Amino acid sequence: QVQLVESGGGLVQAGGSLRLSCAASGRTFSSYVRGWFRQAPGPGKEREFVAGIKWNGDNTYYGDSVKGRFTISRDNAKNTVYLQMNSLKPEETAVYYCAVQSYSGGIVYAASNYNYWGQGTQVTVSS
Repeated sequence: QVQLVESGGGLVQAGGSLRLSCAASGRTFSSYVRGWFRQAPGPGKEREFVAGIKWNGDNTYYGDSVKGRFTISRDNAKNTVYLQMNSLKPEETAVYYCAVQSYSGGIVYAASNYNYWGQGTQVTVSS
């Protein structure tokens, strides 16, 4: 089992920045990929891929809408992954979730390929 705890969410004005953290505990050695997803409020809103990072190596991945503004990074010694979010937009108001793929060969962009999830942290961007 892997336990994930997100932090760093909050209220920010449009154009502002936030840094999210996701600390892992438990069987963290089995983390192949760590990812961030978000889910906006409202019916029918799906969980959207934001960013992902391979736990070993330098591979990072980003959703098209956040490229150039968001940066994912990790601290292996702390079993923590970060998401630096700059130039935030009101439409990026959502609950942001951290997730883990504990096996190799999964699709980084697909929420269904992650088998551990945190509880989420609310990010609200005011206009």
